[in-house]
Amino acid sequence: MVPLYRRFETKKIHSREIVFIAVLGAIAATSRVPFAMIPSVQPTTFVIIVSAMVLGSESGFVVGATAALVSNMFLGQGPWTPWQMFCWGMVGFTAGLLKDSPILKDMWSRLVFGFIWGFLFGWIMNLWYVVAYINPLSWIAFVQAYAASFYFDLAHALSNVFFLWLFSPSWLKIIRRFQKKYGLINLE
Repeated sequence: MVPLYRRFETKKIHSREIVFIAVLGAIAATSRVPFAMIPSVQPTTFVIIVSAMVLGSESGFVVGATAALVSNMFLGQGPWTPWQMFCWGMVGFTAGLLKDSPILKDMWSRLVFGFIWGFLFGWIMNLWYVVAYINPLSWIAFVQAYAASFYFDLAHALSNVFFLWLFSPSWLKIIRRFQKKYGLINLE
């Protein structure tokens, strides 16, 4: 995480571009709060994916990592926060890397991408949970943790699909409009 933040910090970026990235990070963070009562269902991952599809991988990473840090100010910080920052940052990073590929251009492929990241997010967070809380470590502990989280990961994956399907065309149009209106270049 640190190398990406460092690289982002050393780039020459206009203040309006930083503000735009911060606003998208804040939207991603605050969109998580109203859904807190429904485990693993939130539009945060969707906001990160569409942001990265327009702004690129580094900005996508920053939007994702910022979303985790800021939303946990409302929902609770803890030793899981850096792991969430990494997970959502990588969602943005990979979406930014694939933004010009057919994978994210096609709606169905975009939905598959969101579905896969719903499970990847959970699997990375499970890794943290097992390493931090299970003693002694064993393969059975890993299998049990991953099995116990299946429905939560499925809920996250399906909510990603739902939000991407319903909102990604309009959000992509809006973010691209802001990018064009304010002269925001591709922030790679």
